[in-house]
Amino acid sequence: MELPALTVSQRRAAAALVLLAVVLVLAARHLHGARGAAPAVPLVTVPRARSPVARQVVVDVVGAVRRPGLYKLREGTRIADAVERAGGATRKADLAQVNLAAPLADGEQVVVAARGAAGTAAGAAASPGSAGTSPGAPVDLNSSSAEQLDSLPGVGPATAAKIIAFRQEHGAFHSLAELDAVPGIGPARLEQLKGLVTPS
Repeated sequence: MELPALTVSQRRAAAALVLLAVVLVLAARHLHGARGAAPAVPLVTVPRARSPVARQVVVDVVGAVRRPGLYKLREGTRIADAVERAGGATRKADLAQVNLAAPLADGEQVVVAARGAAGTAAGAAASPGSAGTSPGAPVDLNSSSAEQLDSLPGVGPATAAKIIAFRQEHGAFHSLAELDAVPGIGPARLEQLKGLVTPS
């Protein structure tokens, strides 16, 4: 079987069709390859989240502890943490007089009384023979001296002076809750002083 001879124009048309088919095949391969590849994604760096800065409180730990002094502690810590940070209580410490579970406030003084020292439950009031008090009687906020206030648990000379200055500036105390306005006395200290002081 013989194929008929193609004219020049027919040959050109056949060559053009073959060339067009090759171009279409190559274009299809190129497009298919571009679709199969993963699209280029720009690299984005996400900044690391900053961890919240823990706020700190500064407290003064004094009394029957191994290393009395100023300590920085995380906000929300308890008096027990401050005592531990100060090296722990000594053998003479009367921890029953300290509310170890109370939260710390900035600027607070933590006093760990020694057994038998002034400021314990039996000796929380001024010593016998001091003006206007008897052993075990509550200390009067409106007439007590700095020495009498200093004998209270958690009240040192500086806080006693602040109580007297507040009393002189603002007048007599009418309730124990008013002590909260004195710098250095917070809710934990008020709790310690319940029953030990009274506004006359």
